[in-house]
Amino acid sequence: MGPLRETFLVLGDDSTQVQRVRYARAYILQILEGYLMPDKSQNLVHLRWLLKLIDFRAVGELSWRSAVLATLYRKMFSAMQPNKIKIGGCLSLYNHGLNFAFHFYILDYGGIPTALEDIRLLLDQQLEAHFQWTLYEDLVIRAVIANEFLQNLNIWHVRVPLVSYATVEMHQTDRVLHQFKFQHPIPMAHEMLDDEHKIDVQRPSTHWLLFHSEYIEIWENRYYNIPTCEPIIVP
Repeated sequence: MGPLRETFLVLGDDSTQVQRVRYARAYILQILEGYLMPDKSQNLVHLRWLLKLIDFRAVGELSWRSAVLATLYRKMFSAMQPNKIKIGGCLSLYNHGLNFAFHFYILDYGGIPTALEDIRLLLDQQLEAHFQWTLYEDLVIRAVIANEFLQNLNIWHVRVPLVSYATVEMHQTDRVLHQFKFQHPIPMAHEMLDDEHKIDVQRPSTHWLLFHSEYIEIWENRYYNIPTCEPIIVP
């Protein structure tokens, strides 16, 4: 990340179209690996993302939200191992859900915590009232949510695999239906992805679309994977 910042400083007013495109790609790479999908060091960027920035029109058709969540879920899974001391991924999502605790941590230390010891301590200190389960009800947040997700609310409840290169993680909405004010039935059996968790991107010749075709097909038919949503009835 350092070389990117040092090479692409301030874009001049007399810049060419080619220069502006290069700066745009560099800026997007910094967002991807510095904020949305950072590793534990928060200082490295994988060149695979650069291939996605060749065509700016095509890149807008990709499900970046799914990639961010898949990466965070994988980082959370890895953080469960006893020898882990830090966590990567989009930790600002923790900040949104635990705004009360993380707000003061950020003020004191100047950033979102990445050390697992600090995160666990903050979680242990929280009361139920401190958790914000439905931030998207805030009108300020809803203003930046794509219309497709507001026009068809079923997309909020789909239970699907999230696929990003080597990473496959299940988005199990059937386990958080209370958050959406629905009754919580006995959840389906947990999807075991032990074999998938052993796979990483150190396979340069792998065609990931074919390798994960089974999970991608489920994603493409996601509206067929909506759990039963019965509203909570208060007598």
